[in-house]
This record gives sequence, structure tokens and C-alpha cells, in this order.
Amino acid sequence: MAIRSESRVAIASSVPDVWAYLSDVERWPEWAPTVRKCWISDGAPLQPGSRVEQRAKLPFGLTRHRAQRVTAVEAPHRMAFAGPMGTSAARWGMELEPIDEGRAGTMMWVEVDLENVMRAIPGRMLSDRIQRVMDREMAAIKAAVEAAPPVGARSGEAV
Repeated sequence: MAIRSESRVAIASSVPDVWAYLSDVERWPEWAPTVRKCWISDGAPLQPGSRVEQRAKLPFGLTRHRAQRVTAVEAPHRMAFAGPMGTSAARWGMELEPIDEGRAGTMMWVEVDLENVMRAIPGRMLSDRIQRVMDREMAAIKAAVEAAPPVGARSGEAV
């Protein structure tokens, strides 16, 4: 059995600016509550086949290593990843599209194939938990991107 959850938010920024923020994996700890540190293996670019490595937060200040494989990068509109969630296979991604001048429609999605012991978790309960985390992450992404100056303004270019 597979479950899918989606979270959507309109961000008052351009698609390229939202993309720049999301594709900078070292900034993921700013918006992902379970990520303490994030990087791409061997300093590779964000591209299909790359491996995103993380130090994930655990209770009591502990951490553990986890990794995800990049499965899609279509700048500046789509990125996707695959890796384990507990004992199950999972996939997640971000999709961006312009809404109008200066606003980006941003969607995060997560799919989990309930396998092994995770089949004992009621699908609705897991889906609700994933939804709460995604909604929290999307609110943090929106706040961070909207608070930042446009990409050109950060580099000293005219915007």
C-alpha cells in the first residue's frame, strides 16, 4: 500500500529565487525540522544520481546519518528524491510554477510504500503526520524566501 501527501503554498517571490533557496541543500536545516546538516556527496552538483547526505535529528540531542538519491532535477521547476522512511521506500519532491508576476506556486509531495513493520501503522495516521511536517516545512520555506532579498540584490546586481 502506498500513501501520498501534498502541501502547497504561494510564495511572494520569483520561481528562480525559490529554486535558488531550495536547491541549496546546505540550507535545508533552516526549514526541515529533522535535518541538522545536509550536503551532496563528493561536492557534486544537485543532479539526478547525486546523493544527498544528512545528519538527522533524533530525540535527546542525538543524530543519525541518512541519505537520499536525487532522481530528478528540472531547474527551476522540479526536483525529486528517493530514500528510506523507516523500513519503507519513499519518494519526495518539490514543484514550482509561476502564479503571476512575483509569486511562485510551490508544492511539496511525499509518497511512501508501506512495507514491513510500517504496514502496522494505520495509513491515515502516518499520512496525517507527514502532512503536519510538510505544512511546517512549507511555512518555513515561505518565511525564509520572502524575508530574503531577491537573488540579484544579494549579488550586487540590479534587480
